[in-house]
Amino acid sequence: MKKILIIIAIIILALCASIFGILFYEKNKEFYSAQDFGIQIIRSDTDYNNNGIDDYTDILLGAKEEAKRAPKYKSAYYAGGYPPDEEGVCTDVIWRAFKNAGYSLKDMVDEDIKNNVELYPRVENRPDPNIDFRRVGNLKIFFERNAKNLTTDLTKIEEWQPGDIVTFGTSHIGIISDKRNKKGVPYLIHNGGQPLREEDALEYINDHFEKISAHFRW
Repeated sequence: MKKILIIIAIIILALCASIFGILFYEKNKEFYSAQDFGIQIIRSDTDYNNNGIDDYTDILLGAKEEAKRAPKYKSAYYAGGYPPDEEGVCTDVIWRAFKNAGYSLKDMVDEDIKNNVELYPRVENRPDPNIDFRRVGNLKIFFERNAKNLTTDLTKIEEWQPGDIVTFGTSHIGIISDKRNKKGVPYLIHNGGQPLREEDALEYINDHFEKISAHFRW
């Protein structure tokens, strides 16, 4: 029995050391900015909440704040639609980022579904404001209709800008960071339950989710 406990303890310590190593590496990993690659940052002409910060930057800052908070990954149904602050999934990164720019993504999605329900297959003619805005498939359709559709080619690094939205099939969604890796590919701000929510994952996320299906700018 004692030997078994020792083995279990060793395994736990090894796992902790591995997680710590990954976190230490990511936190100390060198990253770059758009300026390092001669890329001009695109600013929105709109400042919806009149706070002196353009919408794209506000969306980025909202997503980065969500990444710092790192709410527990929990997929659940909530009366009223909104999960508590300490919980969330990938879609919650999006509406919380938009909230930072003064937008109610929930209201906008609900309204678009109400007026165009036939365009939203997942809704099946039964809109549910408690969950519709937290489904990747619905957000993908909403942004296809209401945002600028952009390239999904990661080699065109100048076309990926901070605050952009990216979907992976209809199973995952995130926001483009202002950080970039050594090739100029931007970091991704997202919640898949991983320890670090702003990470160099855009090229490699296919290992865990579907490949990039769309790229939008609000």
